[in-house]
Amino acid sequence: MMISKVKNAMSTLVGGMMPHGHHHHHNHHPGGGGGQPGGPGDSLPPRFPYGRPDFLDLTPELLQYSTEHASRPVLTLKRDSRLPWRTGYAEVINAGKSMLNEDQASCEKLFVKKPSGKHRNSSLLEDNGVSEQESMNEDGTGIPLHFWGVFDGHAGSGAAIMASKLLHRLIRDRLGEICHLMENPTSAPPICLAKNGSPYQADAKKGAAQETEGPDAVTDSSVRFHMEKVVSLESLVMGVIETAFSQMDDLIEKEKTSYAISGGCCALAAIHLMGKLYVANSGDSRGIIIRNNEVIPMTNEFTPESERQRLQYLGFLRPELLGNEFTHIEFPRRIQHSELGKKMLYRDHTMTGWAYKTIVEDDLKFPLIYGEGKKARVMATIGVTRGLGDHDLKVYNSNIYIKPFLSCVPEVKVYNVDENKHGPDDVLVMGTDGLWDVTTDREVAEAVSAYLSCCDPSDPMRYTLAAQDLLMRSRGVLKERGWRLPNERLGSGDDITVFVIPLAGQEPET
Repeated sequence: MMISKVKNAMSTLVGGMMPHGHHHHHNHHPGGGGGQPGGPGDSLPPRFPYGRPDFLDLTPELLQYSTEHASRPVLTLKRDSRLPWRTGYAEVINAGKSMLNEDQASCEKLFVKKPSGKHRNSSLLEDNGVSEQESMNEDGTGIPLHFWGVFDGHAGSGAAIMASKLLHRLIRDRLGEICHLMENPTSAPPICLAKNGSPYQADAKKGAAQETEGPDAVTDSSVRFHMEKVVSLESLVMGVIETAFSQMDDLIEKEKTSYAISGGCCALAAIHLMGKLYVANSGDSRGIIIRNNEVIPMTNEFTPESERQRLQYLGFLRPELLGNEFTHIEFPRRIQHSELGKKMLYRDHTMTGWAYKTIVEDDLKFPLIYGEGKKARVMATIGVTRGLGDHDLKVYNSNIYIKPFLSCVPEVKVYNVDENKHGPDDVLVMGTDGLWDVTTDREVAEAVSAYLSCCDPSDPMRYTLAAQDLLMRSRGVLKERGWRLPNERLGSGDDITVFVIPLAGQEPET
């Protein structure tokens, strides 16, 4: 009876189709489409049903329990679970901002291989959700790829769920296109590829492209002669990751015509490939490496304040995107009508500092970026400037789309795992902003290092227990005045998702 009740309850929640307030959005939500109430998406099925990461292996009862806002239970891996690299994981739902946990996560071990002719044009859009390429890679051969991702959803969990299911596969499939170079990393990358994926080389005499017989031919001196830049394998992998994020964003937009995919999400992914760790961040989640108690930041946060000049420049170049309602110029405060003709401090896209200008009628419009810190918003609506989804997001009660100002492209940083020696307490910590809102990089590093130093190095749960400890430090304890930290500061009321990944935990590859 309990299971059927849970199933009935969950059936009304699938796909994140009931967006509630989230700190990334203002207190209102744009109407229309994407599974938002009153929009055309209401009648569409979800792309993926709501759930927690597959590796948690939750029963329906535990899934329902995970949504309890009052108790905010901490979910961790079961003791008999094993993620690659002995990865640790913990998560907790928010204190009531949204009905469901809008964070999602994925952790996968995949294999990159050269696509054969019949697989070159395989698609992730097949009805069963598994492409021919996916089936081909299930035999466990190829170049090993490890993937960790955290996806912080807003205005619903639909985009975050979809990205958690598909982004790693898009990256894997795109890496297949340069697999011949990874297998022979000393060869120069071809200037261009034929439609079928074969390398082209340039004819030194005619300047024309001629198809080569295979990957070995790209070492021909004529290719090197015509290459204007030296392109490293590392930069090719970075380009694959960047384009896979864009492909994921396009896929969300395309599938919104057939499925209810609510909201958008910040995306943070770590990819380990051939001895290097590529950390790609699109949003305000954060990743840090802790090595010998030293903190190595692997991400920058993308917010209205950190990307002010990019946003202002777009508003300056394309004023029609501002809908005659906003100004791209920033002022220290809202301008009053009585201040027309007076001089006021301002800055635009060309400026880091402030200067004075005479106030004109146009300056009375609402600022494109307004507010400070966590309260800063783009067009008074959204508090992050990079991520996936949000294609239907509009300024409240208007037809002004915000998506043109939101970038899906991540910043990718590279860490060479093989060139550094790591002890059992050296880790990569990945977390959604619910963790970092109340805990600094240094506090996280000290907490993780202190916890791991007290753990049995042979305990397979040590990294999950460290993740749980970290999460509980940011969540705090429920008291009369809400969730509080030991110093009585407010704890995080947001969804929190944490990976603790040991850098010395690579499994020997066969």
